[in-house]
Amino acid sequence: MSYADNAERLGLCRLENHHSSIRLSKRTFLQRFYVRMSASTLPMNLHRSKKVWIWTECKQVMTTAVERGWNTFIFSSDNLQLSDDWSSVALVDALFIDEKQVTDGKGKVVAGVFEVSTPEELQRLKIKNEKTENIVLGFLDWKSIPAENLVAALQGSEKTVFAISSTPSEAKLYLEALEHGLGGIILKTEDVKAVLDLKEYFDKRSEESDTLSLTEATITRIEMVGMGDRVCVDLCSLMRPGEGLLVCSPVGSFARGLFLVHSECLESNYIASRPFRVNAGPVHAYVAVPGGKTCYLSELRTGREVIVVDQKGKQRTAVVGRVKIEKRPLILVEAKLSGEEDETGFSIILQNAETVALVSPHQVNSSGKTGVPVTSLKLGDQVLIRLQGGARHTGIEIQEFIVEN
Repeated sequence: MSYADNAERLGLCRLENHHSSIRLSKRTFLQRFYVRMSASTLPMNLHRSKKVWIWTECKQVMTTAVERGWNTFIFSSDNLQLSDDWSSVALVDALFIDEKQVTDGKGKVVAGVFEVSTPEELQRLKIKNEKTENIVLGFLDWKSIPAENLVAALQGSEKTVFAISSTPSEAKLYLEALEHGLGGIILKTEDVKAVLDLKEYFDKRSEESDTLSLTEATITRIEMVGMGDRVCVDLCSLMRPGEGLLVCSPVGSFARGLFLVHSECLESNYIASRPFRVNAGPVHAYVAVPGGKTCYLSELRTGREVIVVDQKGKQRTAVVGRVKIEKRPLILVEAKLSGEEDETGFSIILQNAETVALVSPHQVNSSGKTGVPVTSLKLGDQVLIRLQGGARHTGIEIQEFIVEN
């Protein structure tokens, strides 16, 4: 892609002729309506909430964004009438951009605009001297300035820094770089799918700020069940003691209770620690994935995300790096809620191996271990499960009468 094409793709505000800059009159701004700046903020599991502004001329994109909680829109100086048209059909917060600043409907400057095309320009950028609380950065070629360099250069700033992006994947780079990312994104697009994909990304990350409720269950049955195909899930992230995947192998109990299966981060007498791996269960077992859904272990693929949960219920997402299926001896474990008289229980099938463990609500011994190997499980032991609804269709909970044996 050429320099000019890339500049046009990112919708930057550089003018070809610096002597012909377009200025918006004060009178024009007074005709516009005052807007709120906080309406398009969504929480994430980061130190700050992330802001999203949409830059588009497509009414369908606007409608899709508003329906999903984003109602701050950017309008260029040559398309002011569009803000009036849209404000008559939807509650939109209109901001107007030129080559140097972003203003609201009353002409108040709400953001400074800077164009960065080289690492040297990034180093010379002094946003602390700006009087506005928001900064908009446009990049002629973001690939020449890694997102990590950008975040590192701007760390410590109290201002909200926005990057202009044309795709959700670019937006993700800016929002996640060095774990903290930038404070906001301007999605410049005419594609409805781009809005939907970015919203899905935010929804998944918002889940991480929620703590799952885990319940103590008492082991009531342990039985060898023969050979079967079990699934090892290798993640692109390391897990700590107490962390694992939520898994259920339905045996007459739907997927109502997901067992917290410990990772292989614990030391073993027989094999080295593998803190990226969970020996999760047989191919037909369910595993929790983002969006409040489950999927079969056999459906996991490289690049898909799963939910990693710890002993306290704190969750995060992790990317699957590899799925390994091998035939191994299996063991059936059943449990019921601690203190409950109801015999209705929960079940899971796992490989019968010392490296496979369930997470205990307490430390197992003085060494601080949080997992109980299935080879050491005894009737009456306590483990952690996640309760959820009964019937599911394609991993989504449904209300339906169903009998399973």
